[in-house]
Amino acid sequence: MGEDLAGTNVGRSYSLAATSIAIFTFTLFFLYPRFLNGEANAVLFQVSIVVMGVATFSFVLSSFYYYCAAVGRIEESDRANHSRSADRFWLLGCILLLLDPSLILFTIGLSGVGSVWLGFWILYLIVVIRHFPKIQTARTDSDTANG
Repeated sequence: MGEDLAGTNVGRSYSLAATSIAIFTFTLFFLYPRFLNGEANAVLFQVSIVVMGVATFSFVLSSFYYYCAAVGRIEESDRANHSRSADRFWLLGCILLLLDPSLILFTIGLSGVGSVWLGFWILYLIVVIRHFPKIQTARTDSDTANG
């Protein structure tokens, strides 16, 4: 992965981390009072908050690894390793970011709509499992020789 692409990915990952934090804040603002009143499923509410935390953390780690890949004076094999790590954290963040709406919908008792969102999430997982190994940052020759 080149320095320019890695640098661009830093911004994209930070934007997704900011989006995750906005969704987290929105969820707390609107669902926390319902949680306190017993109107929201307590377990699903807490799972939703944890999922948003892990998604945000993944995007921030992804940004860090993309930043490391964008720094100028590192070997190409190190750049590729950082990029692969960033790709994986970015993917985890995206997977969890898409899961959260269905959890929130189930939390407030909208099971039908939550099921549709969960179906979209499962479809996304199938697409990712099928295509991600082909598009992630390639291993360099020195990576393959070292294991």
